[in-house]
Amino acid sequence: MSIIQTIPEDEATGVVAEIYAEETRATGYVPSHTRAMAMNPEAYRAWESLIRAIALPMGKRRYELVTLAAARGTRSQHCRLAHGARTLPLIEEEQLTRIALDHHDADLTPAEVAMMDFAERVSRDSSEMTEADSLALREHGFSDREIVDIALAAAARNYFSRAIQALAVDVDQPAGLSPALHDALLRMG
Repeated sequence: MSIIQTIPEDEATGVVAEIYAEETRATGYVPSHTRAMAMNPEAYRAWESLIRAIALPMGKRRYELVTLAAARGTRSQHCRLAHGARTLPLIEEEQLTRIALDHHDADLTPAEVAMMDFAERVSRDSSEMTEADSLALREHGFSDREIVDIALAAAARNYFSRAIQALAVDVDQPAGLSPALHDALLRMG
């Protein structure tokens, strides 16, 4: 449990109140990680702008697959669960469960598998990556811009995941996840 004393919903004002209202509209509640990160609302807004700049050109499916892989690499239960819930409208639950367990055996395209491998590696050992890692993406048809966006999405997930882990933020349990999907998302391999 985090020692950070966040702003209660009924005491939130200004930008923090806006952030809380947006989360409530999107998810039905204000997640613990949002409460913690909203302690610096300017940084939280900058984070949102960065993610929009990265995610919009990628498309939702690609962005969420990269995010799930990067969150696996950082061993972030927070992000795996939250983004698992966000991915459900894009990918059927049975396939998403398989992706969460092993994206190599989940009927993804070879390009999607390569992209997820790259994102997970960014989170596990980016200092050991070489041009061969980027070339593997190029060989699967990704443009230079797409390779940069994949790297940025994975690195951005590292920032957010590691910040909430460092603060020992409680892990929320999003609604709508079956027990099988929930357990698969928490399995980090």
